[in-house]
Amino acid sequence: MSGAVSLREVRLTGVDEAGRGPLAGPVVAAAVILDPARPVAGLADSKALTPAVRAELALALRARALAWSIGLASPAEIDALNILQATLLAMRRAVAGLALPPGHIEVDGNRLPRLADLPGVTSAQAIVRGDATRPAISAASILAKTVRDAFMEQLHTRFPAYGFAIHKGYPTAAHLAALKAHGASPAHRMTFRPVRFLSS
Repeated sequence: MSGAVSLREVRLTGVDEAGRGPLAGPVVAAAVILDPARPVAGLADSKALTPAVRAELALALRARALAWSIGLASPAEIDALNILQATLLAMRRAVAGLALPPGHIEVDGNRLPRLADLPGVTSAQAIVRGDATRPAISAASILAKTVRDAFMEQLHTRFPAYGFAIHKGYPTAAHLAALKAHGASPAHRMTFRPVRFLSS
């Protein structure tokens, strides 16, 4: 009897996103195929981890995963499509960018992006709270969150008045005050109510 891991096990892909709630910046999705021979300990929902632990796990995942990919949807796409459809688009882009066939896909949440036409996809399942219960989705959650946070820190250097490096675009009191004082930046999601209301 062979001890090799089955193709289906190897090609289980986790997908998750970060950045649905913020008023600025992209929504970022990640797709990850973990390597059963090189496990990463400590995987969990990214929101339950400290930034330092997330960063450490993200480095381990990039080094040990069989494949990983990032997809995003811009603020302009969010405004054009709505946040749900933009999130699903980012997820599709992440899966499409994988260097290996993804096989069976587990997606955090209760909605699936359009995946059936992508090469290598055999099946897909939406799993509510999957980021806390499925290692591959947890891995995707961590990569999506760390990539988006880094993106927002870069935006902070372009638009320092808004404090993106601190709140990552979420509607904190300081962010809302900055919107009222300065209006919206090109990084803001103009269809989100606080942005429309405070920058008009």
